[in-house]
Amino acid sequence: MMTKERVCIIGSGNWGSAIAKIVGRNVRGSERFDEQINMWVFEELVNGRKLTDIINTEHENVRYLPGIKIPENVCAVPDLMEAVRDATVLVFVVPHQFVKGICERLRGNIHPNAKAISLIKGIDVEGNGLSLISDIIAHSLSLDVSVLMGANIANEVAADKFCETTVGCRIRENGELFRELFHTPYFRVNVVEDVAGVELCGALKNVVAIGAGVVDGLNYGDNTKAAIIRLGLMEMKKFARTFYQGVKEETFFESCGVADVITTCSGGRNRRVAEAHVRTGKSFEELEKEMLNGQKLQGTTTAKEIHEVLAKKDMCGEFPLFTTIYQICYEGLPSSRIVEDL
Repeated sequence: MMTKERVCIIGSGNWGSAIAKIVGRNVRGSERFDEQINMWVFEELVNGRKLTDIINTEHENVRYLPGIKIPENVCAVPDLMEAVRDATVLVFVVPHQFVKGICERLRGNIHPNAKAISLIKGIDVEGNGLSLISDIIAHSLSLDVSVLMGANIANEVAADKFCETTVGCRIRENGELFRELFHTPYFRVNVVEDVAGVELCGALKNVVAIGAGVVDGLNYGDNTKAAIIRLGLMEMKKFARTFYQGVKEETFFESCGVADVITTCSGGRNRRVAEAHVRTGKSFEELEKEMLNGQKLQGTTTAKEIHEVLAKKDMCGEFPLFTTIYQICYEGLPSSRIVEDL
């Protein structure tokens, strides 16, 4: 008899909790996956109660995904080592700035047959240039890492509204395992063998969404926003293919590509905060605290990281949209320059 895969979700924010709902449902009655799911929760107090206690008794993450029931087979665990014990499938869904610290704690403490998937949208540029989050996890923990990215606003996914997503894998067998773990009639998973392409789409679209939010804040209208989306897609593709060999053209037409750009530029948190930045004049840091209920704004940090890579290569002029968005976020460039400098 085949030993069942044990799943641990590392992270419990808005997106992590939405994914926990899908995974918790999908493993019930499964011949492949154990029904018990551990979800590592960074412990905090909500109205004087531990968040893990609330999740485990009321089956709802009242802090990050209120109003949505999480299946009872998902157990919130505050201790990271306890959460990953015996897990053979690790689902990483934390803000990208916390990945290295988590991997350092996990090194030497995970199942020898573990494989992982990253749902984290961001890149890292410390040291020798550009690193994908999946590569950081893979190198730190010596395991295969796939990625999942797509037009997946967490609250809509949690409400069972139809959408698609893309799994990028290196090992097809692992990609199919993750398809089985995540696929539902309303959350449709497509598997492609292009980790770098899928992951870079997921990170870079947040920068384009900052541009879209700036346009909305300026009341420039839908034609201008469509132009920003098109130019953003072009720069995403150019960036991905400049810095990574083997990125596939068709990846940009998957959910992780054009669809994710459209949805993030329409309704995502990066767009909302950028619009508020233009309308209020408040800093992105201030607005992150005011508007995001403890969630992190990824677009601004990714814009900064991209800029570091481009500046080192003396290529800023070749990516005018990315460069302008960076300057609006960090150098006080007037928002109106979003179109003037293209």
